[in-house]
Amino acid sequence: MKVLLPDSVELDVTLPDGVTAVTYAIAAPVPDEHTDAEVLIVWGNPPDRLADAAQRLKRLRWVQTLAAGPDAVLQAGFEPSVAVTAGLGLHDRTVAEHTLALLLGAARRINLLVRAQIGHRWAGELGGLQPVRENRSFRTLRDAHVVIWGFGGIAATLAPLLTALGARVTGVARSAGQRHGFPVVTDAGLPELLPTADVLVAILPATAETVRTLDGRVFDLLPSHAWVVNVGRGSTLDEDALLSALRDGRIGGAALDVFATEPLPAGSGLWDEPNVIISPHAAGGRPLGAAALIGENLAAFREGRPLRNRVA
Repeated sequence: MKVLLPDSVELDVTLPDGVTAVTYAIAAPVPDEHTDAEVLIVWGNPPDRLADAAQRLKRLRWVQTLAAGPDAVLQAGFEPSVAVTAGLGLHDRTVAEHTLALLLGAARRINLLVRAQIGHRWAGELGGLQPVRENRSFRTLRDAHVVIWGFGGIAATLAPLLTALGARVTGVARSAGQRHGFPVVTDAGLPELLPTADVLVAILPATAETVRTLDGRVFDLLPSHAWVVNVGRGSTLDEDALLSALRDGRIGGAALDVFATEPLPAGSGLWDEPNVIISPHAAGGRPLGAAALIGENLAAFREGRPLRNRVA
């Protein structure tokens, strides 16, 4: 059995007996001599190359993406008989760390401090003596209420970091209850929950149901000082509605790592908003534990056992 490994990440995979690994260039078509592969590992593959692989790899039986979200693979046109597994768990620590950085940057107004530094201006209004408690302003994680919409592995890693800094965390997911020691409500609870939030963190997947879920109705439920943080998928955010809410002062700010179009077009109004922090889809980018996941799933695949993180 032949498995194709991408050249976009170093992988030292333990291969089961009878499995041959070939490294392929993600930016080029899979060479003809390797279109007999039964397994394709994907990481950072351009959409056109994924679509090409879907058409030309006629013996393919399984695609393992190292991305947490499998949307790019699911949209590439692979046959329904081809199993698809996602990289769930590989990005929990890196995305949680980046999200924490965005939250701290927003609370401590790093975006405004950097603007002042570029202009060689001492931003005295952001320093010196400050109130112990801020009213109607997000300036600290201490006693802040952080709502995390999409309470999976990333949220489970992030939430304890937030509570260690004094925040109160509530999750939003498909089913209500307790997860990892934190209260979780469903979407139906948002009208009561969001007015109490200081920050809304979105870690939603890209599905037909989540397209522009973060819209004007959501922003109108938030307090005027609340920040919106999106580290899930760009398709889940209505960027026009966000801009309108920011310019009207209906929300306090936004920290965004993902966008509907990437790179974010130079003409986007988001670039010029002082209370917007933009990062270039940088939260993940390092699939930690990828080799172990691939090795585990290869062994399961050879033995006919269920694959971990199967989504299709």
